[in-house]
Amino acid sequence: MAKKQKYYVVWEGREIGVFRSWSECEAQVLNFPGAKYKAFDTEQDAVEAFQNGHEDYVRMKSGRSDVTKMLPDYRNLASGGPDLESLAVDAACSGNPGKMEYRGVYLRSREEVFHMGPLEQGTNNIGEFLAIVHGLALMKQKGLSLPIYSDSANAISWIKQKKCKTKLVRTDKNEPIFDLITRAEKWLRENNYSSPVYKWETRDWGEIPADFGRK
Repeated sequence: MAKKQKYYVVWEGREIGVFRSWSECEAQVLNFPGAKYKAFDTEQDAVEAFQNGHEDYVRMKSGRSDVTKMLPDYRNLASGGPDLESLAVDAACSGNPGKMEYRGVYLRSREEVFHMGPLEQGTNNIGEFLAIVHGLALMKQKGLSLPIYSDSANAISWIKQKKCKTKLVRTDKNEPIFDLITRAEKWLRENNYSSPVYKWETRDWGEIPADFGRK
């Protein structure tokens, strides 16, 4: 079965506009601070989202079938929504294993705080684990106690166990990733931290703001 065509909107990147392939989109946003982009199923939806602008897109209330993929305006949520003074983290992996990257985003402004990768021969779960530890270490370094949200139950479980329980086989290509894992596990064993780690409720809140937009 042929892969379904996706359309990619880049609101902030090296070049902005609507792109017809992930490779074209990636060239505009990879390692670009504060990049804003999203994948769409139809060209019409992509064009409309680009023309309306990023802020209108994330606040839009719609009855279309893709509404669950949209980022809600958290300021309008009733009690029980995420804490705006927090860090949201997520990972992406092209293949399993494949090129892996992760990042952290300040929830209130949706500004990218850190970004690592891409690194060869990783997995999404590893990226999620490393992203949380990166966030915890950063918060401690800055003397902050902001909550950290992740949409990965596996990664949160690994954090509690202070162990990345991946089944990925170590190779020469992914040695840099395993070096990061070793350092992350060591940090968890040797450090206390005050930032709580919470599960991001995608069903209620939409995609986590750190999402790489490749779904």
